[in-house]
Amino acid sequence: MDSKVNFFDYDRTSLEKFLLSLGEPSFRSRQILQWVYHRGVVDISEMTNLSLDLRYRLNDLVSFELPVIVEEKRSIDGTRKWLMKLSDGKNIEMVLIPADNRMTLCVSSQVGCALKCAFCATGQQGFSRNLTSSEIIGQVWLAERMLKDTNQQAGKITNVVMMGMGEPLLNYSAVLTAIKTMVDDLSFGLSRRRVTLSTAGIVPGIDRLAEDCPVSLAISLHASDDALRSRLVPLNKKYSISMLLDACRRYVRYDSRGAVTFEYIMLNGVNDSPSQAHQLRALLADLPAKVNLIPYNNVADTGFKSSSVETIEKFRTILNGAGIMTVTRKTRGSDIDAACGQLASKAFNQDSHFEGAGTSGDGAIQ
Repeated sequence: MDSKVNFFDYDRTSLEKFLLSLGEPSFRSRQILQWVYHRGVVDISEMTNLSLDLRYRLNDLVSFELPVIVEEKRSIDGTRKWLMKLSDGKNIEMVLIPADNRMTLCVSSQVGCALKCAFCATGQQGFSRNLTSSEIIGQVWLAERMLKDTNQQAGKITNVVMMGMGEPLLNYSAVLTAIKTMVDDLSFGLSRRRVTLSTAGIVPGIDRLAEDCPVSLAISLHASDDALRSRLVPLNKKYSISMLLDACRRYVRYDSRGAVTFEYIMLNGVNDSPSQAHQLRALLADLPAKVNLIPYNNVADTGFKSSSVETIEKFRTILNGAGIMTVTRKTRGSDIDAACGQLASKAFNQDSHFEGAGTSGDGAIQ
């Protein structure tokens, strides 16, 4: 068994501790981080400001293992989706969404998902395991390298959204390490406002993230009453809408300038009536909130259809009229099954199994 540690499992603090255990000063971590994240170098022999002795030792102790890209699909709108194979043969997907002055990367945090939201393709395929920190941050590192290879916007990811496969807050420890690397100036240097974590509503995880590393928070809400939300998002049976909104109120106290984004998939005849818009308006009245209305992207065998353009516009007008900033999200990448709710690797392992909502690799949040 390979006894090497994977460099991409470390954030700056844990890398410093590792180097100190080797008798090296903490500034070595800054040098190595700059080689890997600023210059894209993962060959230790090329890190010439490290001593030759240290390079030999690191070569024996450290690997730079990354997911392997096995397939790329490109949408007519410029969106790119990659299928990646992990070291154990499992597969995940990530999506790159280009805009005028932005490159947004949608990354996965789990192989599959345990939450079984009624409208989501990822939930249909079940849950296999959590990703490691290296498998999460490796997605960002690989995407930047591919952008540089194609000379797109100087190879710079400007935004990361944890909205891919999986529930990030059920893989808290690995996700936190990856987020710390994303916002570290010596690594990717992203503003915390440009890193968004989307959750179906793991209340203890929201509270913990607020204390550990508050980034932009997005809530997959999708309903304005508990009965409907419990049908669409079964997690609601454990953490009700009132519990979830209370957690959001606590979260914004850590950044008075921030606002929580509420994602609301528009399902024809299910959650899209004017009365439901008024109900949602009342729920969010005392929160600094933004609402993304998401036209439903077709997923086979769910029985759902998207609301009409006219219905979505009426819903949006009601919320905007109450002073809640509401936008209709433009669908991107639906022709390659890369749009919201569509990620589900065709090569997903058939022996994967549902291990129960609340399963977490570090056992910290359930």
